[in-house]
Amino acid sequence: MADEMVLRAQRFINVTYSNGALLGIPKLEENGRTGWTVMYALTRALQYEMGISSLSNSFGPTTLAMLGEKYGKVDETTVPSANFCRVIQSALYCKGYDGGEIDGTYNSRVKAAVAKLNLHMGVDGTYPGTSLWPKVIKGLFNMDAYVTVNDGSDTIRAIQRWLNGRYILRKDFYVIPCDGHHSRDVAKSMLLAVQYELGMADGVANGAFGPGTQAGLKSHTLSVGATGVWAQLFSAAMVLNNRAVAFSDSFSSGLSDAVQTLQSFLRLPVTGLGDFQTWSSLLVSYGDQTRKGEACDGVTAITPARAQALKDAGYKYVGRYLYNPSTTSLPEKEIQPGELATIKQYGLRCFPIYQTWARSVDYYSVRQGVVDCMNAAYKADQHGFKAGALIYFAVDYDAVNDEVSSHILPYFKSIRDQMNRMGSPYRIGIYGPRNVCSRVSAAGYAETSFVSDMSSGFSGNLGYAMPENWAFDQIVTKSVGSGAGALEIDNNIASGRDTGQGDFDAPPPLKQDIGFDLSYLEALATEATGYMKSIGRGEQSNNIYTRRQCLETILAQDDVITAVARRYRMRKALIQTTAFWEFCHYGTEDLLKDAGVVYYYTGAIPDWAADMPGVNKFHDSSTGIAQTQGVTAINAWNHAISKGLVEGTPLNASDTRPSPDADRYKMWWRVNQDKAFDAQTVGLIHIWSAAGKKGDLQEEAPMRAPALDYTSSEIYDVLRRYQGYVEPAYSDATLRMPLYDIFESYNAAIRGA
Repeated sequence: MADEMVLRAQRFINVTYSNGALLGIPKLEENGRTGWTVMYALTRALQYEMGISSLSNSFGPTTLAMLGEKYGKVDETTVPSANFCRVIQSALYCKGYDGGEIDGTYNSRVKAAVAKLNLHMGVDGTYPGTSLWPKVIKGLFNMDAYVTVNDGSDTIRAIQRWLNGRYILRKDFYVIPCDGHHSRDVAKSMLLAVQYELGMADGVANGAFGPGTQAGLKSHTLSVGATGVWAQLFSAAMVLNNRAVAFSDSFSSGLSDAVQTLQSFLRLPVTGLGDFQTWSSLLVSYGDQTRKGEACDGVTAITPARAQALKDAGYKYVGRYLYNPSTTSLPEKEIQPGELATIKQYGLRCFPIYQTWARSVDYYSVRQGVVDCMNAAYKADQHGFKAGALIYFAVDYDAVNDEVSSHILPYFKSIRDQMNRMGSPYRIGIYGPRNVCSRVSAAGYAETSFVSDMSSGFSGNLGYAMPENWAFDQIVTKSVGSGAGALEIDNNIASGRDTGQGDFDAPPPLKQDIGFDLSYLEALATEATGYMKSIGRGEQSNNIYTRRQCLETILAQDDVITAVARRYRMRKALIQTTAFWEFCHYGTEDLLKDAGVVYYYTGAIPDWAADMPGVNKFHDSSTGIAQTQGVTAINAWNHAISKGLVEGTPLNASDTRPSPDADRYKMWWRVNQDKAFDAQTVGLIHIWSAAGKKGDLQEEAPMRAPALDYTSSEIYDVLRRYQGYVEPAYSDATLRMPLYDIFESYNAAIRGA
C-alpha cells in the first residue's frame, strides 16, 4: 500500500538530485512504497551531503567513520544542512517513523521519532536523549525492522534489544534488527557477545567460532543455579534455537529440563548442563566437530579395505551417490558394481543420494523434478535398493528464502508427484541447508532431512534451528583408515530416523527396460497401428478413439509403465500390449456401461451421459485405458499388498452397496479417472494372474511370476489370463502375441538388447 510520506521522500530524492543523476542511479519510481532501492538512494544522498565523492549503495566503514569524525552525533546543533536533515527525515519515514514533514528542520517531531527509534533498537540506555549516533544512523538506512513483524517472537525481540543495548559500544558490533526473528545477523551477534564476555578485545572478537572461542566456552559450563550474563546468553541461544524457555539470567531446573530435551534431539550426551557440546550446537550449525558420527557420505567407492576401516572407526551408515553424469570427474562418485554387496558383507548400511549439478537456482524446475525423480528411481532400482528406500535429493547451494519459494518447493513437489505417479517405489528425503530442509519437509515433499550443517556460513543455516525430521547431520570432512583402506568422508551424526538399507537386490541377469525414446515413435506407430488395422481391430463404427490416439495415450504413461516393469522385473511390453489392445477396443457400449456404474453407486446419470439412451445400472464394468474391472483391480492390489509389493489397505471386492463409499466403486472410479494408476494396476494384475488369480470367479494354476526372461508360452498365458478363461480370451491372446513382439522389439532397441 502506498504511503504519502514515502512518496514525498521519493519525490524529494528525484527533485533534489536531478532524478538520481547526481547520485549515479536512475530516477526513483514514485510509488509510495519503501524498499532497498529507496534505502540505497537515501544512503547515496547522505554520502553526497557529507561530501563523499565515491558514492555507494553500501553504508560502509567510510560513511560510518566520517559521520563520527565530522559530527560525533547528529541533532539540532550539529545537523550540517537542510538537505542532510531532509535525508534523515526521509529515512525515518521509510522506517515507519514520523520524520517531521521533510522540511529540513530537526524539530520536535524528529526528536520524538529518534527517541522512539533508540528505544525500539534497545540502545536508549546507551544513547539517551534525541541525538542520532553513527551506528544508529547506519541502522536507520537499511530494511531492518525494530518492532515485532510477521508473527515474530516478543522473546526474540527482547534478546535482540538486549544484545544491542549491551554491546553497541563495541567496535565491530552494529545494531541488529529487533523484529522478533532469528537471522544471520543475530547469529553472528551472539558469537560476538560470547567473545566479548570471554574478554576478547575489539579486533580480536570477529564472530567466528575459532579455537579461542571454543577454549573459552569449555570453561563456562553452566548448571542449575548459575546466574548472570552467561546464563542469559545461554538462555538466549536456547530461545533462538526454537526451545520454549524463558530469556533469563538464571539457569533454572526448567531450563535444565529443556536442555536435556534438546540434547536428546541433537543426539548429544544428555546431561542437562550448558556444556561445551551444547554451547557449540546452539551457536554454530556444525556444533562440536570432534563428535564421532555413526554415518558418513563420500564420493569414493567402498572397497573391502575401506569398509573395514569405516567399521573400525564406528560407522554404521554410508551415504553413496546413485548417479554421476560425468565420465571423467570423480570416477567413483556413483555406486560401483559390487559395492553394495561389500557394504552388506561388512555389516554396514547404505542410504542413497541423488545429485547431478544442483548448485544454483537455475537448476531447479518442475521439469527437472520429473527428470530427476525418474532417473533416481531407475538408478536406485538398477543398483539394487529395495522398494521404500529413502533417496536424498540435493540442494547443494545457499538457497535464499525467495528461491526456496520460487524454485525449490516446485521442484520437490514435482518429485513427490512423479514418485506418486510411478507408484511410490521409493521415499523422498532432502539434502540441504536447514531452512531449505525445513520448508520442503513442512510442505510435505520430503520425509527426512540430511542437513548440510558443515556449510555454517550459508544463510539457510545461520539463524535457523535444526529441522525436526533430521536424519543425518553433516558436520566435518575427515580422513579415515590408512593404506588401501584410506578414504575421505563427510562425518555425519545420525538421528536414527533413517538407517538406510543393509540388504540389496541382486542385479538382474538381463537388461531392464528404460524410458521410451521418442525418435522411435513414428516407426512404432506405423507398425502397431498397422498391425491392429490388418486384423480388423480398432476404428470400427463403435470405437471412440483412433488407434494412433490409443497408442499415444499409452506412451504418455511410459514413465509409470517403465517404473512398474523395472520394480517387478517384467518386460514393459506385457503392460503396453495389454493396455493398447484394450484401449483400442473401448467403444460406445463400454461408455454406456461406465455411465451405468456411476448411476448405480451415486443415483445420478453423469452429465457426459445425459443424452445417451438406455443407461442401466451396473455395479462394475471394464473401464479406463486398460478396460479394468473394479473387482479385478481390488483382487490384484490386495494380492500385491499381502506380498509386500505395495503399501496400502486391502479393499473388500464384494462391497457393492449402492453408495459412493463402496469399495468396489472407489477402485472402479480410480482406474476410470487415473490413467497412471490404471497402467500401474495392469502390472499388478499380471502378477496376480500368474499367482493363480485368487478371488476370481475361476482361479487358475499358479505359474512363474512375470520375469525378464519369460518364454513365449508364459507371455501368451499372462496375456490370455488378463482377458479371462473363456473365448475369445484364447484366440485374442494369439492375436496379441505379434503386438507384444512389436513393442518388445522397440524396447529392446532402446535398452540395448
